[in-house]
Amino acid sequence: MFKIFVIGIAEGLLSTSQEQLLQQCSLIIGAQRFAEMVSGFSDRYVQITPLKEALAALRHALPHGNVAVLASGDPLFFGIGRRLLTEFPEERIDIFPALSSIQRACALFRVPWDDATITSLHGRVAAHLPGLLLGHGKHLVLTDATNSPDRIAGQLLQYLTLIGASELPTSIRILVAEDIGLTSEKVFRGSLAEAGKERFSALNIVCLLIPDCPATPAYRFGLTEDLLHHSRGLITKNEVRAATLHRLCLPDRGVFWDIGAGSGSLSIEAARANPQLTVYAVEQKEEELENIKKNIVKFRCFNIVPVSGRAPEALAGLPDPQRVFIGGSSGALPAIVPAVASRLTEGGILVINGVVDTTVRLAPALMREHGFTVHTSIIQMSRTGPDGNTKQFNPITIMTGTR
Repeated sequence: MFKIFVIGIAEGLLSTSQEQLLQQCSLIIGAQRFAEMVSGFSDRYVQITPLKEALAALRHALPHGNVAVLASGDPLFFGIGRRLLTEFPEERIDIFPALSSIQRACALFRVPWDDATITSLHGRVAAHLPGLLLGHGKHLVLTDATNSPDRIAGQLLQYLTLIGASELPTSIRILVAEDIGLTSEKVFRGSLAEAGKERFSALNIVCLLIPDCPATPAYRFGLTEDLLHHSRGLITKNEVRAATLHRLCLPDRGVFWDIGAGSGSLSIEAARANPQLTVYAVEQKEEELENIKKNIVKFRCFNIVPVSGRAPEALAGLPDPQRVFIGGSSGALPAIVPAVASRLTEGGILVINGVVDTTVRLAPALMREHGFTVHTSIIQMSRTGPDGNTKQFNPITIMTGTR
């Protein structure tokens, strides 16, 4: 039975053992940058791109002889090894790893990487890149042509400016290792602003060093009103917030719209509990927007995007959501519900909280009109303090629409 030899390349020259493996192969597949390295086998060399054609050539050659596939570093680390294991029986594949690009980059940076978060942006469309990258003290990033180091730095700067995080832009350090192992190899070290002005080789690894980044919080759910910035007591009460989040049944990742976000208390709680979820906090009042931004910075919930404007107009440029909460509509509920219904993804959930009778009567009818099955809960809340005094709050109706 002939084999597929998946050979990791980390140096500019083949080792003796690697050459011996190639001599046993009837076909060699690899990237253009490896072509000169294997010039002695040029009659058997096939480009790995386009990948579909390369895999077809591999399938055709394998019944007649061994095939080598050359890969950068460790083929099982964000590499071709994963794809080959889905395409061919594992017993037909032998893997010979080299040092990964992450290992070599960190050696150049002189930065330990056992405590780092690693993210690949190869071909990845991130709804909100800052939320993906800023929540960790040390983040190693595999980039691509779209997500180049200068563009990453620019997006982080733009977001940090938006939320008023005045100190972070200058304290974050960005390191970039370019052309690792080639004669053009070099390392950039600087600030986000400096990186945003540079142009980098397409072959690079990014390291973001974010100071004073807290470890995973001791708890992700259960913030109290006194911990959050808000104005004149205008904040979703703890008990209501908990029940609302329960009804929303938020996914681990995806997009959540918080419409009429107020101080952002529900957005903050959602973002902390689901750090890979992107939360769009839509609010038209400038004072409340400032509270949202202060809360984002205080709790380092960089997966929240504050959106200034009035729904439904402010929703137009946002990515489609899996979940939507309407906490305030300023009388625009008849326009917001159909706008949400047209954008909510399959299996999505819409939750509307109402205090006044008009909202409580109107919201369920609008949701049913636009294809939702509606469930309603009423929360009658009271609190008794340490002094024994009890305070009654207005009842809240939580209306949940599913479809």
